[in-house]
Amino acid sequence: MTDSHDHTSVPAEDDIDRYDPQARQWLAGAIRAVKSDANRSSDTHLLHVPLPSDWGIDLYLKDESSHPTGSLKHRLARSLFLHALCNGWIRPGRPVVEASSGSTAVSEAYFAQLIGVPFIAVMARSTSAQKISLIEFYGGTCHFVDNANEVYEVAADLAAESGGHYMDQFTYAERATDWRGNNNIAESIFDQMSSETHPEPSWIIATAGTGGTSATLARYVRYTGRATGICVADPDNSAFFAGWRDHDPAATTDQGSRIEGIGRQRVEASFIASSIDRMMHVPDAAAIASIQLLETLMGRRAGASTGTGLWAAFRIVSQMKAAGQTGSLVSLICDPGERYLDKYYSSQWLTEAAIDTTGYRERLDEFMTTGVLK
Repeated sequence: MTDSHDHTSVPAEDDIDRYDPQARQWLAGAIRAVKSDANRSSDTHLLHVPLPSDWGIDLYLKDESSHPTGSLKHRLARSLFLHALCNGWIRPGRPVVEASSGSTAVSEAYFAQLIGVPFIAVMARSTSAQKISLIEFYGGTCHFVDNANEVYEVAADLAAESGGHYMDQFTYAERATDWRGNNNIAESIFDQMSSETHPEPSWIIATAGTGGTSATLARYVRYTGRATGICVADPDNSAFFAGWRDHDPAATTDQGSRIEGIGRQRVEASFIASSIDRMMHVPDAAAIASIQLLETLMGRRAGASTGTGLWAAFRIVSQMKAAGQTGSLVSLICDPGERYLDKYYSSQWLTEAAIDTTGYRERLDEFMTTGVLK
C-alpha cells in the first residue's frame, strides 16, 4: 500500500509547465548581444618579436590586450556568459557573482552590463587599483577579502544570499570554451600563422589562472592532429607546477601568487594536467625582467603574466638554437602593463616585495646578444 503522505510518488498524469516566454525573450536578446560582441572583437593581432634573423627562430605574441576589456579574459568571460545563459543559470535582474583576481572580473562586469544584470566581484584586497576602477567603470561592485583563498566561499555565499549566479570560472573555464573551433584562441593562432615561414609552431607557451586557456590550446592541437607542444609557465607560489610535476591534483601552497591573473594556491578544476606537454617554473623577478625587455624591444608594456610566459619562451628559443633547430613559437600578451603601474612598473613596490630583476635583466641582455639564456 502506498502511503498517502509519500511525496516521492508522482501521479502519472502530472504536468508541470515552467516555460516563461518573457524570460526566453530576454535570454534570446542577451545571447544575441554577447554573440555580437564576438563578431566585433573576437580576433586579436599576432605580433612578431624582433629576434636576430640568423637564429632562424621566430617568436610571436598573440596580443589579447586588444580586446574591448583589455585582456585574454575577455574570451573566457564571453564563453562563461554564453555557457551560463544557455544553461538557464543567469536570470533577468539577478546578480552574477565571480571570484577573481581582477581581469576576469573586469571582462565579466563588461558582459553583465551588456546584458543588463548586476555584477559583484569577490577579490583580494591587494588587487591593483586600476583593475578595481575598471570593474566599477563597467558597473560592477567589488567585494574585498583579506585572504585570496576566501574568494571561492564568499562568492558562493553572496550568490546564494542574493538569488544570483556564482559564475565560478575556476570550475567552468575549460567546459565553457568550445575547444574544437568556434574562433577560440587556438584556431585564431593557427589561422594567423598559416602564411608565416614556420606556420606550425614548435611550442605554444601559456600561463594558468583557471587552466582554461592551456586546456583549449592543448585539446585543439590534438584534435587537429598537430605536433605543436603546449608549455605552461607558472609563477612563484603557485600549486599548478608542483601538482603537474608530482601528478598530485591536491597540491597547495601556503601563500598566493604575486603575479595577478595567474598562479593559484590550489590546482583548479579547469587545469587539465594530462593535456600539458611541458611546465616551467618562472621566478617572479624573471617575469618582470622579461616585460622590461619587452618594452625595450617593442615599446609595449604588458602585465607580469605576459612576462612569465615570455621568459619560458626565451628559454625554449635558447634551447632550440643550441640544438641547431629552427622554427616558431607563440606566447601571449595577456593584458596591458598600464593596469600595473603601481606594482610591476613601480620601483617602490618591487623594493617592498623584495624583487630584484637585475640579475635576470643581465641574463636577458646576454641572451639577446648570443642566443644563450643561462
